[in-house]
Amino acid sequence: MIRFSLCLLLTGVGFSAQAQEHPGAGAFIERAVSEFNLDAEEVAKLLAGAKFQQSIVDAISRPAEGKPWHQYRPIFLNQKRIDAGAQFWKENRELIQAASEKFEVDPQIIVSIIGVETLYGKITGSYRVLDALATLGFHYPASLKRDRSAFFSSELLHFIQLSKEENLPPTEVMGSYAGAMGMGQFIPSSYREYAVDFDHNGSRDLWRSTADVVGSVANYLSRHGWIHGDPVLKRAVATAYADAELASGSNYKPRLSIGEIAKKGYQSDARLDPERLAAVLKLEEENRDIYWLTFHNFYVITRYNRSPLYAMAVFQLSEEILKAMGSS
Repeated sequence: MIRFSLCLLLTGVGFSAQAQEHPGAGAFIERAVSEFNLDAEEVAKLLAGAKFQQSIVDAISRPAEGKPWHQYRPIFLNQKRIDAGAQFWKENRELIQAASEKFEVDPQIIVSIIGVETLYGKITGSYRVLDALATLGFHYPASLKRDRSAFFSSELLHFIQLSKEENLPPTEVMGSYAGAMGMGQFIPSSYREYAVDFDHNGSRDLWRSTADVVGSVANYLSRHGWIHGDPVLKRAVATAYADAELASGSNYKPRLSIGEIAKKGYQSDARLDPERLAAVLKLEEENRDIYWLTFHNFYVITRYNRSPLYAMAVFQLSEEILKAMGSS
């Protein structure tokens, strides 16, 4: 019956042209009905109003995370964000402390993530989320090595469901070119799963409620296993016989002990338990490569954004904000 009803819907004059504009729209609507229990006609109308944006394709084809570290770092590690982070912390000191204690996440990391993501709400995105997710879900650039169209298609379904759950107008919600929303830049599935009503007003508002934003960022990190007070990373040196392959991976989940890593040619002056698990990170400076031992909490930050550059920027900004708070 579902498939028959959809066939009738898709033969309508208004939607047939849109189905051609968004390849695979028919299968998408079927999934919306069968997996998310959404109304087929309502979903079809939303797709009919979803516009392909070439600028979104262009943006995802050249993300900031594709830059070398020495070019990426100044985007986020600058005096403007340090000062803004310290000011944000001072203005919301009790709230940040409450979230830190409840979710057992270090406060400077909560503050830093909001700073890296949106400069404390100043840069939350200029694209309609509907357009962003439809563009990437139906028109993901074939030139990119990894096809993530299925991911963005699923996020579009989560967004439609989220709009109902949180009473959001789906044609008006604005976000990033990748469909991330609010001060903490949550994608729809993360919003549904990890956002919390930290001000206890009956809704989870990641745009206007600083309490919900702070609580949701802390909850996200907590749910991914953050260990309060545990180190994030330590500087390392690569010896002449260092195993280059160990520093070339993209998965920063610690798997080898520091002792094992030392045997493979990466050493640190820090006093560390040789049994502690770590991974090795290589970052490209202007004239040389630098190396770090990264620990579990670094991996947790990469659950927020998979890029190790992002995780390093969050950590280093958090350290500078902490220094600024200490000197104020």
